[in-house]
Amino acid sequence: MPSHTDRATGPVVALDIGGTKIAGALVDGEGRIRARALRATPAQEDGETVMAAVEGVLTELADSPSWKSARAVGIGSAGPVDASRGTVSPVNVPGWRDYPLVERVARIAGGRPVTLVGDGVAMTAAEHWLGAARGHANALCLVVSTGVGGGLVLDGRIRSGPTGNAGHIGHLPVDLDGDPCACGGRGCVERIAAGPHLARRALANGWRPGPDGDASAAAVAAAAGAGDPIAIASFERAGRALAAGIAATAALVEIDVAVVGGGVAGAGEVLFAPLRRSLRTYAALSFTRDLPVVPAATGTDAGLLGAAAVVLRTDAPVVGSEVVHAP
Repeated sequence: MPSHTDRATGPVVALDIGGTKIAGALVDGEGRIRARALRATPAQEDGETVMAAVEGVLTELADSPSWKSARAVGIGSAGPVDASRGTVSPVNVPGWRDYPLVERVARIAGGRPVTLVGDGVAMTAAEHWLGAARGHANALCLVVSTGVGGGLVLDGRIRSGPTGNAGHIGHLPVDLDGDPCACGGRGCVERIAAGPHLARRALANGWRPGPDGDASAAAVAAAAGAGDPIAIASFERAGRALAAGIAATAALVEIDVAVVGGGVAGAGEVLFAPLRRSLRTYAALSFTRDLPVVPAATGTDAGLLGAAAVVLRTDAPVVGSEVVHAP
C-alpha cells in the first residue's frame, strides 16, 4: 500500500455542502481546523439563494488571518456531482441542477483552484486519512444523514469514478417494489435509511414524538433506545437496507471494512446491531462473510476534513486520471 503524504504545507479552504447545512473551514496539513463558518442550507429556495449561503460561509472564513495563506479549495457536496464539469445537482437541493459550483466558488475565492467531489467521497477521504478506514487498502465508507452517500477506497486509493460519484450506495435499489426515490429511481437505500425517511416511516406506523414535538430521526433513535417497538422496527428496516447495499458493494469490488458515519449513525447500536445482524444474512459469500462494520471516527467534521484531504493528500480522489480543478 502506498504511503500517503501531504502534497504541500499550508492551509486549504474546505466546504461541506449538504441538504441541511453548509459548513466551511480552513484546514492545515495535519487536519487541524483553524477557522470555521456555518450556514443553514436554504434547500427549498432558488439556486442563487443557496449560493448566497455558500458565499456567506466563504466571506466569514476570509476574515480569518489564515485566509491569505490558503492556496486551494476543496468541496464535498451532496450529489450527484459532475466533477469533470464542476457542476452539482443535489437530490435534496432542487434549485441546483447542473449548477456551476466550481466556477462560482473559484470566483469568490479569488481564483484559487477548486476540487469538487461528492460528500460521500469526501467522508471517505477523511476516514482514510484520519479515521476508521486508515490503513485499509479496500473500504466502503457511508454517510447516513439527510441522504445516504458513500465512497470507495480500492487498492489504497480513493476511487471516485469519471464524474466523482463512484460508491454512491444511497441509490442502489434494495427494494424492487419500493417507494419512488427523489433521484427518480425506486426502492433505493436512501429512501429507506436516510433520517427523514426513517422518521417518516415511524410516524406513519404509529410512533408519536414526545411533548417537545421532536419528530427527527434522532428522536426516533432515542425512543428505540428506550424500547419503543415502532421506533425499533424503523431502525431494523434501515439497518436491513444498509446491509443489503453493503453486501452488494462487497460482492462487486471486495472490501475489507465498511465504515458508517453521519447523523443517523449517531444512534449507535440502535442502528449498528440490526445492520450487522442483517449483513450476516446478505453477505454470505466466502469473501464477503464476516465483513467488519465500524463507526466513523472523524465525527461531524468528516465532510470538512475530507474536502481538505482531496486537496492535501496524495491519495486524493481520481477522476479519470486527474484531480479536477477549476480553470
